[in-house]
Amino acid sequence: MIERWLLAAIHLLAFAFALAAIRNRARALRQPVPLFEPRDVLRQDMLWGLAALVLLLTGLWRAFGGLEKGAQYYLHQPFFHLKMTCLALILILEAWPMRALIKWRVARSADPAAPLPGARKLAIISDVQLLLLLLMVLAATAMARGVMMG
Repeated sequence: MIERWLLAAIHLLAFAFALAAIRNRARALRQPVPLFEPRDVLRQDMLWGLAALVLLLTGLWRAFGGLEKGAQYYLHQPFFHLKMTCLALILILEAWPMRALIKWRVARSADPAAPLPGARKLAIISDVQLLLLLLMVLAATAMARGVMMG
């Protein structure tokens, strides 16, 4: 019982950290060049990555680790499919920021003043990911309350 509660709490806290990190990454990416702080972008990106990892691990453990309602419940729950679709879209969208920020880190090691190309587009991607993550929270709470579609 306590294991289920702690795992659920960690999962929910990871959602909070993920939402904050994505929002802060988008805000940092939107800063005008004189105020643009690379450390803020990279720090928020790292926090987002850690939160995403915790979400994935705790989510898989909760869904398929025999602690919660069981895999059969989740696999037949439309809101679970909505949540997983949002997750897939978030991960697909993350490919571009991840690649761009890795290249930027490498470029900054040679030139600390190297600009980040496409920062505004990366901010927009972060905004879309934020909306998808919010939709995941809505789907998760609908699942937890037994809300049925249709």
